[in-house]
Amino acid sequence: MKVDVLLGLQWGDEGKGKVVDVLTPNYDVVARFQGGPNAGHTLEFEGQKYVLRSIPSGIFQGDKVNIIGNGVVLDPALFKDEAVALEKSGHNLKDRLIISKKAHLIMPTHRVLDAAYEAAKGDSKVGTTGKGIGPTYTDKVSRNGLRVGDLLHNFNEKYAAAKARHEQILKDMNFAYDITDTEKAWFEGIEYLKQFQLVDSEHVINTMLDEGKSVLCEGAQGTMLDVDFGSYPFVTSSNTVCAGACTGLGVSPRRIGDVYGIFKAYCTRVGAGPFPTELFDEVGDKIRDLGHEYGAVTGRKRRCGWIDLVALKYAVMIDGVTKLIMMKSDVLDDFDTIKACVSYKVNGEVIDHFPFDISEGVEPVYVEIPGWKTPMSKMQSEDEFPEEFNNYLSFLEEELGVPVKIVSVGPDREQTIVRYNE
Repeated sequence: MKVDVLLGLQWGDEGKGKVVDVLTPNYDVVARFQGGPNAGHTLEFEGQKYVLRSIPSGIFQGDKVNIIGNGVVLDPALFKDEAVALEKSGHNLKDRLIISKKAHLIMPTHRVLDAAYEAAKGDSKVGTTGKGIGPTYTDKVSRNGLRVGDLLHNFNEKYAAAKARHEQILKDMNFAYDITDTEKAWFEGIEYLKQFQLVDSEHVINTMLDEGKSVLCEGAQGTMLDVDFGSYPFVTSSNTVCAGACTGLGVSPRRIGDVYGIFKAYCTRVGAGPFPTELFDEVGDKIRDLGHEYGAVTGRKRRCGWIDLVALKYAVMIDGVTKLIMMKSDVLDDFDTIKACVSYKVNGEVIDHFPFDISEGVEPVYVEIPGWKTPMSKMQSEDEFPEEFNNYLSFLEEELGVPVKIVSVGPDREQTIVRYNE
């Protein structure tokens, strides 16, 4: 068997959690392969709304195995809060969630370091969520990290050594802090974490594949936030692209099957960083209001703009996308005209590829497409799509070279339409 991969193609917040939940019935296993609690996946069904930060979005389907892979960074305190809330709502995690021993732990001092590093950057802030993600990945790469598996091997000694190293850095930076309460909650999270199955997940997942089980790999953030291929340095600290599923779970590239690429009918971004199609007018405000564009974890306003097909084509290429999924189509229901960026003008030259640097001097070149002016949220099949909406889909498929297989017309899992356009 092969693993299918589900990825965001923009700057995150595309709606991956909902789609994982919708697709999960087709799979035996859902595995998260990178990122940390800075990524919130929102799901709505049966009148309830859930925000998952570290736990895979397949957790609501009771007969599925959910894996937190080695590429994830895990904060025990936040994990406990998230898991306990799910358990109170009737979802038994301990029977259906396993955690890689090789996943790295976010320490209380990682969060302090995150704040200290951001403060030191002044006007050059990246705009992190302050969850300690970057410093944890830094320790991982510098071979100083603390891993889940260390809970079983001299943990207190390893924790003390890592904490002392961080404290020395903070002392050198003259950064004041107090982690008394944070550390108490963190150790309570550690004890809670020990109740779960801690496994060598790379062996588990490959054995499952050999046994014929189907696996869906769930990515966090989006392709344009990838540490190598995104809008550096305004990126996350992990590989959000399809290749990250291989390194974040321990599966071979030849075991990759379908790659689902998720994108919004428009574009958003949270925090600092370049955004060529960003709107600073009432149109951008309207998109934000209609789309409820606020961070699921941070509550921060998302910057809004028209769809950027230059960046999307780049993401499709990097990820090897085989099927596209368009989210929040209904947000654009009331627009007379929809705009789409098809190229950039850089220093007077029109280019159709994503350049090394988009931070300055990039002007989007738009085409205009008639809007559909029809409420989409109650539609249940593609036969109900208005002609103008079908034209928009055809335009996107021609530009991106990949079929749009699923269209979301609202936040609920039932507001999802599968297209039969083979």
